[in-house]
Amino acid sequence: MRQIRSVFIWFVALVWLIPVLIFLIIASYLVPAKRYDPIIKTLARGLFFIMGIRLTVEGLENVDFNQIHLYMANHISLLDVPLFQAVIPQLVRGIEAEEQFNWPIFGWAIRRAGNIPINRQNVHAAIPSAKEAARCLQEGLSMIILPEGGRTLTGKMKPFKKLPFHLAKEGGVPIVPIGVSGLYRVLKKGEWIITPGPVRVRFGNPISLKTIQALSVPELRNYVRGKIEELIDSP
Repeated sequence: MRQIRSVFIWFVALVWLIPVLIFLIIASYLVPAKRYDPIIKTLARGLFFIMGIRLTVEGLENVDFNQIHLYMANHISLLDVPLFQAVIPQLVRGIEAEEQFNWPIFGWAIRRAGNIPINRQNVHAAIPSAKEAARCLQEGLSMIILPEGGRTLTGKMKPFKKLPFHLAKEGGVPIVPIGVSGLYRVLKKGEWIITPGPVRVRFGNPISLKTIQALSVPELRNYVRGKIEELIDSP
């Protein structure tokens, strides 16, 4: 029964998602991103609705979305990309695994959206991507990065990479920690079975630029990890 339900959910989700991606690609050639981004956010929320995933978002009052931020969150599922698009109420772009840019339609869409590919296997090859993201922040575009560098296999956060925190120091904007709970039960890495249910997203208080610059990279990494852990529900 779960398999049949999952096949149906995937089918409906793809029927919904593919036109959305095509719309994004076409719109990106015609109008500025700020014009079509609210539509994409609405459609992303619709994707979760038709998949039977009930989103709850908390802590929006903690963040001034008129300011530029670097968002950091735990990395759980293939659904992370549409999730953050759905819940972050400002134009935001991300750093994504470079292999995803080769996926049909999806890869073209995220490239047109302005997301940045990163080589997750080679830290030296990843440095230019981090520097490009820092330039985006300095030029006034909020970014999101998932500092684990890969999806969790257990539901618990993996160790954080150092590179995102070099980026944070160079970018010169506050960090907003985000904790996602419940998504691991919905869709785990390496599985295709979907278990619809509630997903909670919590926004923490922004970490000031003063704090970011006062801490070393390892200290900042540990500090941000602790802030994200505080926002995640206990198993």
